[in-house]
Amino acid sequence: MLQKLDFSQLINQFVTPDRISLIIRVALILIIGIPLIKLIRKLTRKLVENKLSAQSEALIVRLVYYVSSLILVVSVLNEFGFKLSALLGAAGVFGIAIGFASQTSVSNIISGIFLISEKPFEIGDYIKVGNCEGTIHSIDLLSIKLNTRDNRFIRVPNETMIKSEVINYNRYPTRRVNLEFPVSFETELEPFIALLKEVANQATLSLKEKEPFISVTGFGDSGYSILFGVWCKSDNYFALRDELIILLKESFTKNNIEIPFTTISLQNE
Repeated sequence: MLQKLDFSQLINQFVTPDRISLIIRVALILIIGIPLIKLIRKLTRKLVENKLSAQSEALIVRLVYYVSSLILVVSVLNEFGFKLSALLGAAGVFGIAIGFASQTSVSNIISGIFLISEKPFEIGDYIKVGNCEGTIHSIDLLSIKLNTRDNRFIRVPNETMIKSEVINYNRYPTRRVNLEFPVSFETELEPFIALLKEVANQATLSLKEKEPFISVTGFGDSGYSILFGVWCKSDNYFALRDELIILLKESFTKNNIEIPFTTISLQNE
């Protein structure tokens, strides 16, 4: 009986009308606030859709989401008696301590702001940075996320992007597929150049309105060095490259053209 009485007193001590009212208010804030944040994010996405670049849209939507979430958290803390001024003071103290421990993150954030403002690439572009290359999946304040052609995920810090040479293969609507290979000194160059033009015209993905680039770049140990470039839409680059190699192989075999070496050098421009 004594234990029941003590337990009852304990409940009465902690379950007070004020605390019940507090729980109800906090629950209402969360029940209304969380769906409201989702709705605001959805509306923001619709408002900026197709009006800005993909990374700017993502940044604005994310910023609105973070600000809305912060307002919700501050509202809940305010119900528990935490004052905003005290929170800002504590945040300042912790901010100084965290700042020394997160200099790299701050550098990445600043670099991310520069990348977003400079716009050297957009979501969906195929880029190469250092030894990494892939399609940009997202551009965030701390890093760039890439998806490789063999479906691997690569995270590149923004600071690395700022300090490194970045090649954007989709910056322009057209690209040129360059194939460099040698041919025997016994090959007549004028008929050979005409043959290359015919191959460029046969390629289904080549841009017929742009003349192919054909140049004899020098003399090798056992043949001429030939640079053969064909224009295409940027999205068709790899498909045209494969198509040209197949057409060249068939044409060389048909016309008894000798390639002294077994390798063909592929260049990106």
